[in-house]
Amino acid sequence: MSQSDRTQGFRESMNWLHTWAGVVLGALLFAIFWMGTLSVFDREIDRWMMPDTRLALPAAPASFDAVAGRAKEIVPAGADWWFLLSPDAREPLFRLGYLDAEGAFLTRQLDPASGAALPDQGTLAGTGFIFPFHYSLHLSWNQLGYWLVGLAGMAMLVLLVSGVIIHRKIFADFFTFRPDKKLPRSSLDLHNLTGVLGLPFHFVITLSGLIIFFTIYFPTVIDTVYDDDRETFFAESFGGYQRTAAGRPAGHGASLDAMAAQASALWDGGAPSFLRVWHPGDAAAYVEIRRSFARQVTMNLDTVYFDAADGAVLHSHTAKPVMTLQRFLSGLHFIQFEHWVLRWLYFLLGLSGCVMIATGYLFWLESRRKRHAAQGLAGVRLVEGLTVGAVTGILIATLAFFVANRLLPLGATFAGYERAGLEIWAFYLVWLATFAQAWLRPGRAWREQCWAVAALALLAVTLNAATTGDHLLRTLATPHLWPVAGMDLLLLAGAAVAALTARRLGQRARPALPQTAGAAARPAE
Repeated sequence: MSQSDRTQGFRESMNWLHTWAGVVLGALLFAIFWMGTLSVFDREIDRWMMPDTRLALPAAPASFDAVAGRAKEIVPAGADWWFLLSPDAREPLFRLGYLDAEGAFLTRQLDPASGAALPDQGTLAGTGFIFPFHYSLHLSWNQLGYWLVGLAGMAMLVLLVSGVIIHRKIFADFFTFRPDKKLPRSSLDLHNLTGVLGLPFHFVITLSGLIIFFTIYFPTVIDTVYDDDRETFFAESFGGYQRTAAGRPAGHGASLDAMAAQASALWDGGAPSFLRVWHPGDAAAYVEIRRSFARQVTMNLDTVYFDAADGAVLHSHTAKPVMTLQRFLSGLHFIQFEHWVLRWLYFLLGLSGCVMIATGYLFWLESRRKRHAAQGLAGVRLVEGLTVGAVTGILIATLAFFVANRLLPLGATFAGYERAGLEIWAFYLVWLATFAQAWLRPGRAWREQCWAVAALALLAVTLNAATTGDHLLRTLATPHLWPVAGMDLLLLAGAAVAALTARRLGQRARPALPQTAGAAARPAE
């Protein structure tokens, strides 16, 4: 066999791998990429979904000492800990987190000027639903969601590498897009274009996502090096510090603001952003303060622990080189640092990943449609229904989540579910309905679901203006409401794109695949 034959054979094997890895895991990959793209602006989504938190950041937010007094009124007696996240430009309020008497984790938002508790919004919003969906799919049983996301991440790396191998003219393809051609050709052009354009980003974001959860995906490395002593590993890597409660009531404690100032001095001016009080009210209470990473890419692990009684430093931690590298990659993935140009670039490149996955599916479907129809195979219909539900379906479900948020009043309950639970049910039920519609109405599903995306996006913008009074004219003229304006403008842009797509699909509508008696009995390709 000649060298050229071997090369051609290798490319064909990579083409097979690229095709079927994409077909099998494309739906899961699209959901992960879609939610990850939205998570770039998760806190801005919070502002849109929680109108009472649309506050201006005061020049001098309330001190930790002042807010701690309010926190003690909210946190139940006997709680093992509570924490405060300080306000910043993206989240202009204090966030209080604590455990209730049953051990459930709860959060409350506090006014940045006074520390007073804001009304309970009763929603998980962007940071509570969209962001966790991106990395865990909200499947908590035996960490199933993390493992599925990890599997999808490995598949994405395989798809990226095999895609480079099978496209011999990859850079020439980057400059080739023929929207006037037939759907298979135009979808492949767009697939290649978005794949090449975002290749470095997609590779780094996928690899860093796997590295972030190395303790889950690569546990044997830790167990081998530390002889199954994970407590020592976490103490050395993440700098944990603990001491048991004394069981005696505490006297007058030291100033939290003084501790924060001392921590800042130890960090050469680095600002604290997270403060947690352990064993509050106990004589052995201590305070954990973490450094902000708003001004650096690395999500640093700099932490100082203080004695709550006298403010003495008990322990401090700075990450070692290996963990610093891991936290740098984490920072690249999560983009929690303040840089609006890069944030928008991440968002656009995330959307390009969604387009790349969707157009890959479209090319597979359209290139096999006639052959499957002639042979009476059900493979294309099965994958098409899966694709429609996975692509336009999750867009519709997300918009239904936003619409439900604006329609449900504060304190809403139904069948034992509170407002946050009802919003989540709206998401999943609507998403399930899109799959059913796609399989029941082949040939029409794409167009109809694009119209649904446009209608729901317009409805979400309208409901936001009607229920809060924050219409675009007001939000654009008020700087601290720009996140809300940005959300509305993106919804309107999405509605326009969806409507134009629906019209174009209507112009090139095709008849549904014919039903065949043996279709259901034959295996899918």
